[in-house]
Amino acid sequence: MRPARACGHPVASGIAAYAVLLAAALTVAGPAQAQPAAPSAKTAAPKTSNLRSLGPTAATPGPVAPLGVDPDPAFSAYQRGRFRTALDLAVSRANAQGSATAMVLAAELLSQGYGVRQDPTAARKWYEAAAAKGNADALFTLGALLMASPSVANKDQAVEFFRQAAENGSARAAYNLGLIYLQGEVAPKEPAIAAEWFKRGAERDQPDALYALATLYRDGNGVPRDPIESARLLQRASLIGNDVATTELAIAVFNGVGVPKDEERAAALFRKAALQGNAIAQNRYARILSAGRGVPKDVIAAAGWHFVAKAQKLDDPMLDRLVASLTPEQQAQARARIKPWTPPPAY
Repeated sequence: MRPARACGHPVASGIAAYAVLLAAALTVAGPAQAQPAAPSAKTAAPKTSNLRSLGPTAATPGPVAPLGVDPDPAFSAYQRGRFRTALDLAVSRANAQGSATAMVLAAELLSQGYGVRQDPTAARKWYEAAAAKGNADALFTLGALLMASPSVANKDQAVEFFRQAAENGSARAAYNLGLIYLQGEVAPKEPAIAAEWFKRGAERDQPDALYALATLYRDGNGVPRDPIESARLLQRASLIGNDVATTELAIAVFNGVGVPKDEERAAALFRKAALQGNAIAQNRYARILSAGRGVPKDVIAAAGWHFVAKAQKLDDPMLDRLVASLTPEQQAQARARIKPWTPPPAY
C-alpha cells in the first residue's frame, strides 16, 4: 500500500515519509500472492499529483488555487516559480487577512526551501497558526511531524491531529488513521475502526484508502468478508491509478474471485500495472506470457518482463528456468525488448 498524495493545499515532505513508514505492514502484505495456474534553496517547483501514490515514495504535491475565488497572487507566483515573491505575498496575506491557506503556502515554501533557505522552525509556526484555524492540511502535517517523534505523548497528539484533519475533510488523514488502528502500535488494534476510517477516505476517492478497504473486505478483517465489494473497490482504485490495486484486481479477475473469471482482461490489467512499474505485476505478466493464458504465448516477452521484475529484486525460479532454456540469441532478444522501457519515476 502506498502513501497518500494530497488533493488540496501543500503539505510537508515529512508526511509522505511518515505515510510510507505507517503503511509498511500493508505494503509487505501487498497483493495476494496467488499464482496463475499455468539544504540550499531549491529552484524547481514540486511535482504535482494525480491522486496516485505507489512505490514506497511520494513527492509533496504543490498547492492548488483556492476554489471559488480569483487566482491568488501568492499562488500565481508559486506556479510561475517565483518562490520568494510567493512567500512574501503569502506572509503578507496571512498577517493582514489571517488566511489559513496563505499560512500553509508560507509553511510549505519554508519547509521545502523553494527559493528560500529551509526554515523548519518558521514553517512549523505557520502550520500551527493554520491548524488553529482548523486547516486540514496543517493539522495533517503537524500530526505527521509529531508521529516522527519518539515520544509516546507526541504520538497520541499526532493521532488527535489526524482525527481533526479527517473530520475537516482530509482523506489522507482518514487513511493514516485507518493504518494506525489496523497496525495497533500507536493506538489499540481495532480493524473495525480502521475500516471506518478507510471508508471515509474511500468516499473521497483516496486511492490507498480504497485499496486498504478492499483488502479488509477480501480477508473479512474488521468487516464481513465480501469479495464482490473488494473487487469493486479495487476497480475504483485501479481507475484512479493505484498499480497495487490494479495488480490485486488482475489476480481476482484471473481467478474469478468477486468478479467473472476473465484471463484476457486479467492479462491486460497485469500489463497495465507492469508498465506502471509494479514488480509483482511484471512477474505475473511474465508468467501468463510464458503459459499463453489470456495472451498469446510469447516466451521472449515473458523473459523480458522477468528481467524487469528481477531488477526490482523479485526472483522467480520458474522463470529463471525458462530463461535458461532459451538460446543466447533469444535471451538477447528478450533483453533488447526491455531497453526502450524504463520504469516511471518514483514520486
